[in-house]
Amino acid sequence: MESSHGRVAQLYRYPVKSLAGERLDRVDIDARGVVGDRLWSVRDPDGRFGSGKTTRRFRRMDGLLALRSTYDGETPVVAFPDGRAVRGDDAAVHDTLSRHVGRPVMLAREDGESHFDEGPLHLVTAASLRSAATAHGRPVDALRLRPNIVVDTGEDEGCPEQGWAGRRLALGPQVVLEVVAAMPRCVMLDLPQADLPPDRGLLRTVSRAYDGELGVVADVVRSGTVSVGDVVALTG
Repeated sequence: MESSHGRVAQLYRYPVKSLAGERLDRVDIDARGVVGDRLWSVRDPDGRFGSGKTTRRFRRMDGLLALRSTYDGETPVVAFPDGRAVRGDDAAVHDTLSRHVGRPVMLAREDGESHFDEGPLHLVTAASLRSAATAHGRPVDALRLRPNIVVDTGEDEGCPEQGWAGRRLALGPQVVLEVVAAMPRCVMLDLPQADLPPDRGLLRTVSRAYDGELGVVADVVRSGTVSVGDVVALTG
């Protein structure tokens, strides 16, 4: 059974993990997720990936969230707050990143251990963003949640995607996803990110109102291309 559930409103890709990314009109999706998404990371000498938090795999690196990443073909380009842009195939990129974060690091491509926190794709609805804004008392920019896909279901508020776990979602004529679970949030919600100032208390709001979860994680069932404006339908 299939039911229309809105349209794709926004699409994002983050070439380098924990850096700001790029908003796109169309993305290709394969089994790994959005092609090129978080394919690169800034790494410590011990191999931990730079992040806004510290875990077994990740190490907090202050300053990463102030950087932007885009692609020039298949090569990532890192933009710094002072206006410099350094390509990932430029030997200077490692020293430039090291000076920025204040420790020896390198830019490296994924080579076996996934860069993803929870799963291949992160999706959130516009209704959830509006609902969170109401709970928080001020607007919540989608970029704070770092989603790949924002879906407009036409609903004013609420968190409709919280009821999609275990169901399949068709995006346009090609792509099919399976929603796995709600997305747990972390301290990165509160931190400044590129053009976004700090928003202290947002994680506390999400923890209080939504048990610390907002948006969903999805696996890819069928690959293809997704464009802004594509119809989104629940298929099972």
